[in-house]
Amino acid sequence: MALRPDTLRTISRIFQQLDYRSLGEIYCDEGGDAFWEERRGPAEQLGINMADVLRVRLPSKGRSLYAGAGVAEIPALVMEALELEREVVPYNLRAREATVLNDACANLPFAFRPQDARTASGVFDHLWIVSVLNDPECYPELGALSSGRANPVTFDPEVFAFERTVVHGIAAGCLEKLRLPGLVTTSVEEIPWITHWCEQRRISFVVEDQDYPTAIVQDPICFIRIGNG
Repeated sequence: MALRPDTLRTISRIFQQLDYRSLGEIYCDEGGDAFWEERRGPAEQLGINMADVLRVRLPSKGRSLYAGAGVAEIPALVMEALELEREVVPYNLRAREATVLNDACANLPFAFRPQDARTASGVFDHLWIVSVLNDPECYPELGALSSGRANPVTFDPEVFAFERTVVHGIAAGCLEKLRLPGLVTTSVEEIPWITHWCEQRRISFVVEDQDYPTAIVQDPICFIRIGNG
């Protein structure tokens, strides 16, 4: 079953209202207009596809924590809020991007918060954490190693060790807010951070076999069910 027509109209309206000039300056050092000209259509359609996949995995009336939510997460957020009547709490550390997103999503029952997702209150049955733990801009050495791009000549193990400690803290701080059993949506590259947290606490998990494409950062997304046995 596809997303409802009113959900699709809302998603389309948001993507039409987004300030792509400002987003181009946020996402790119240069060439932002061309970047979004190429990606805005795929970002909307693949986001819709992902929202449809997510919809059948979540119960109604629950709570979802979104860490590092941006343009790509808009369809999933809208679907959860409108179709499943779930509370969605999206966080984005870039204050300027959060403002742009909130302007386009005005009058919807959620707002992007320019804060660390670890500051979220309460518990959640779903955590969305995609391209956060392996962000090459925030964690250049860790991101390079995670994606197989690390240069053995220039790789700095001391910087990597620091970045790893930071990322461990982010992963744990978000996962500790997950009510079990729960669902985690993450990228394939970030699976080790999630499963390591589970193994350290002897919590069962199942990583679904299938993954799904994204349009902006091109990190394939998958689902991990945690605490189901």
